[in-house]
Amino acid sequence: MTDHAVVIAGGGPTGMMLAAELTLAGVDVAIVERRASQELESSRSRGLHSRTIEVLDQRGVADRFLAEGQAMQVQAFARIPLDISDFPTRHNYGLALGQSHFERILAAWVSELGVPIVRQRDVTGFAQDDTGVDVELSDGQSLRADYLVGCDGGRSVIRKAAGIEFPGWDPSTSWLIAEVETEEEPEFGLRGGGGIGPADGGRVGVVLTEPHLEHTSEPTLQDVKEALIAVDGTDYGVHSPAWISRFTDMTRQAASYRKGRVLLAGDAAHVHSPQGGQGLNVGVQDAVNLGWKLAQVVNGTSPNGLLDTYHAERHPVGARVLHNTMAQGALGGTGGRAEALRDTMSELLSMDEPRKRFAGMICGLDIQYDLGEGHPLLGRRMPDLDLVTPDGTVRVFTLLHDAHAVLLNLGEPWAFDVSPWAHRVSAIDADFAGDWELPALGHVAAPGAVLIRPDGHVAWVGDGTETGLPDALTTWFGTP
Repeated sequence: MTDHAVVIAGGGPTGMMLAAELTLAGVDVAIVERRASQELESSRSRGLHSRTIEVLDQRGVADRFLAEGQAMQVQAFARIPLDISDFPTRHNYGLALGQSHFERILAAWVSELGVPIVRQRDVTGFAQDDTGVDVELSDGQSLRADYLVGCDGGRSVIRKAAGIEFPGWDPSTSWLIAEVETEEEPEFGLRGGGGIGPADGGRVGVVLTEPHLEHTSEPTLQDVKEALIAVDGTDYGVHSPAWISRFTDMTRQAASYRKGRVLLAGDAAHVHSPQGGQGLNVGVQDAVNLGWKLAQVVNGTSPNGLLDTYHAERHPVGARVLHNTMAQGALGGTGGRAEALRDTMSELLSMDEPRKRFAGMICGLDIQYDLGEGHPLLGRRMPDLDLVTPDGTVRVFTLLHDAHAVLLNLGEPWAFDVSPWAHRVSAIDADFAGDWELPALGHVAAPGAVLIRPDGHVAWVGDGTETGLPDALTTWFGTP
């Protein structure tokens, strides 16, 4: 039996991002992954939203993904485009990048960090006690961990074995998704409950609804032909599929993201329609919220109760994704009434305030964790300001590259002693002369100081004094 501080079941985007976060915090972590390599048969996720790009930028690796993707306005609500080019962020766009490429780039970074991946094995069960978790593998071996995190998808073995309920709604719609070659080039665009567009290697990407919900076999090229004929009257001579898959709008969320020493993240915690392209992005952001908290508990700097804030903060975010994807699905109907509803929503979303509200929700820039009353910045992501420090100009996100918390003083020098938390929090004096503006919120009063958590969210806002700061430091980073 091998010991690790944390074992992660599942080496997809969520599992790998969590492993990276834990490793940056000095935690011994291992991933158990059923695949022999990171190769994917299909890329269900087609891109990254703005907040996910920011999260990668906070760790200094965003350029790796930007170099291989295509920046564009990909945000949409029920296929109604939402332009975020006027949002106050360095990444006021989405990134067209298939999941297969995203995983490959992320896996290379995780490898550089030295994370061990136990491949071609599944987690088949576990038993937890007061001091840890015995993790059973499909080859008969076992691992011992302080904590186990299920990042093993919508059919999560970890969630089921933990006895965590998964309430929600059964599927009402089925989609085909494929990358194929065609003899005739179709017109690219939205239709058929999805759309047709360019794919890797000169192929054509197809996402179309199917007339039937129940299926007893894997999708075939004939199914793709029939779906194309249904929307365009021709199959364009489709042939040579790189892959074909299907998905539904089943919508469910784990009743709890934690049970003792077992936690859930990504699709293991929430499944929903792909409307808005939010699934992979929400999973990566789950990992970044959980990683630093779990690391502090494992390292003994924070009490076990800190892990309860993971569910408290991320469960409402997941619930809102389920809610908005179901709403988008309802707008995807056929017939004159559905078209009238979409026309009405299109008109509404062409107005600035509704556009910013819905776009901020879809791209993740408007998330505000409930940390109590206070400054509008409290609980929100910290803007990536260009700061002037005694050592020169530096970006806020650069200060977060090592997943370390930052206490940023933007006013007059103060006498507060942060040294009792020095190994967990970096104290920096800086100036910023520009305006403060938050996506979907607008201009806010410039704070005198902010405490930034490793996930980039603001845990405390000061008005020139340290009122409340000792309590915030203790809450999030342990006793001094």
